[in-house]
Amino acid sequence: MHTTGLITHLRHVDIAMPNFADQRTFYRETWGLTETANDSGVSFLAAEGSPELYVVRLREDDQKRTDLIAFGSASPVDVDTLTEQLIGRGVTLVHEPRVLDTPGGGYGVRFFDNEGRVVEVSADVAVRAHRKIEERESIPVRLSHVLMNTPTPEVTVRWYIENLGFRLSDTMRIGDREIMWFLRCNTFHHSFGFVRGPHAAFHHASFEMRGVDEFMRGTGRLHRLGFERLWGPGRHRAGDNSFSYFLDHAGNTVEYTTELEIIDEDTWHPHIYDLTDPANADQWGTANEMDEFIAARSHNDVDRGLFIAPPM
Repeated sequence: MHTTGLITHLRHVDIAMPNFADQRTFYRETWGLTETANDSGVSFLAAEGSPELYVVRLREDDQKRTDLIAFGSASPVDVDTLTEQLIGRGVTLVHEPRVLDTPGGGYGVRFFDNEGRVVEVSADVAVRAHRKIEERESIPVRLSHVLMNTPTPEVTVRWYIENLGFRLSDTMRIGDREIMWFLRCNTFHHSFGFVRGPHAAFHHASFEMRGVDEFMRGTGRLHRLGFERLWGPGRHRAGDNSFSYFLDHAGNTVEYTTELEIIDEDTWHPHIYDLTDPANADQWGTANEMDEFIAARSHNDVDRGLFIAPPM
């Protein structure tokens, strides 16, 4: 995908939780990911249609937390260039660029964002033998996007735009209050984003399916197995993608989606969509009505893993 920045794509999201065994079973046997490595309370899970060695890392911990959000870069030179820019802007590093000891290796830097999340940007990571997802096969093709909750979204969105080169695709609001920001690092409408919430926390991870039929089959499978469907199936206005949101065993929101919009960087202008018009939330009109009680389920628990970085 073409990008004008030093970050090319979303690689993986790493989360920790006490009920590791249940989570590992859910993502492997129900959600449709493939375990590519594991080691005493850590599981690396790939999407069958993606070249990434893993798109989710699960880790057993006494506390539920977000360990890491990882993005890709085109080359080690770009990783070094980004690092120099971050240091120049006073961003706190976890470690300087080095050879990584995670599956696939590569060369990467880790740093804290303005709210204390650990972010990694890496290049030269080994790829896995992936395959084309077959018709009617209702398992994820790839990790589509990750959204995070933040009590200071205007500041945090600006931090990612100014420091990491993300571009704003669209914003959602309710009346005159903006509540959701979609950010891109390539021509997918969004790979990352933020939701206004009461505290910093994981909001949701979304997984791309082969098409609408596979999306509906996956949605139906989770429903028949008795997993709580928060919202959907429907089709968003921002990103033009389908959606079905569920809760995993740790209470994290996970989404099946498909047909996320590909945008033209040269002609795209961000929109502001008002959710008081129900068609902006769900173009199809098939999803259950979103309300404050459903929305609150994705506020999630306070993220205990955040390092409070010094003021910048």
